[in-house]
Amino acid sequence: MLRAILEKEVPNYRTQDLVKAIQDLKKELNAVILAHYYQDPDIQEVADYLGDSLGLSQQAQATTADVIVFAGVHFMAETAKILNPSKLVLLPDLEAGCSLAQGCPSDEFAKFKATYSDHLVISYINCSAEIKAMSDIICTSSNAVKIVQQIPKEQPIIFAPDRNLGRYVMKMTGRQLRLWDGSCIVHETFSERKLIELRLEYPQAEVIAHPECEEVILKYANFIGSTSALLKYTQQSTSQAFIVATESGILHQMQKLSPDKQFIASPPIDDNCACNECPYMRLNTLEKIYLAMKNKQPELKLPENIRELAYKPIERMLSMS
Repeated sequence: MLRAILEKEVPNYRTQDLVKAIQDLKKELNAVILAHYYQDPDIQEVADYLGDSLGLSQQAQATTADVIVFAGVHFMAETAKILNPSKLVLLPDLEAGCSLAQGCPSDEFAKFKATYSDHLVISYINCSAEIKAMSDIICTSSNAVKIVQQIPKEQPIIFAPDRNLGRYVMKMTGRQLRLWDGSCIVHETFSERKLIELRLEYPQAEVIAHPECEEVILKYANFIGSTSALLKYTQQSTSQAFIVATESGILHQMQKLSPDKQFIASPPIDDNCACNECPYMRLNTLEKIYLAMKNKQPELKLPENIRELAYKPIERMLSMS
């Protein structure tokens, strides 16, 4: 059905025609397309800015565009709207959610927070606007360690919603954190056994991993970092092969920026699924981006009281980064 609509609107519909139509709409709307590294390669290629959560937040804050098209997931578009209340923020598919955000309901988190009322709340950006509104500081995987290190040691901290990132931050800072018990459906599915098999098959390869991975995977990593840090590391390392334990969409940029190197996606436990691909991220397509820009919807909207409360901890994060 989507293809039929596009064939009617874009003559002789082909991918290159669709890309041109998107570029034309960008000029017409004064729009910017922000895309996460986990998007499909064709979306990465059409984006004006490609990055991880921190970089995307910084770009959303700095943009002079009238329209922000967010090729990512719901919480990312929410962050853009929080930072740009007067701009039109489009999310090509409103069903593009996040397991971490969904696993931290605001009513349950409010009870959790009330139990530890003397704690400062640092929330990973992979959470809903409602959770951000209940937080003191937001962080990303790029800056979580740096932010926790800036908090006085006597101040107790709640860290939500990712327990694996929280454990990594605890290890790197020596701080005890009160963790919300949440995890990413992609980063918790990597198989230790299959990773060991890959290391035997590619003994020259370095293992690189995102800190959202479980500790059983991180212990094999030669380097642990955010998505952008992993990408930068592969460019700077003298190694010629890498086993990559994060969402497989990043491999497109890794291969593009280091064409002579080899990148192997760390496999999931289940051989019959593409579990190292985020099903939410992959809901976005070039077709949906075009239609969102053409129709100026689906629009991401937020209640103003939630937006105002959520703005403060994001602003603190950006100033501390």
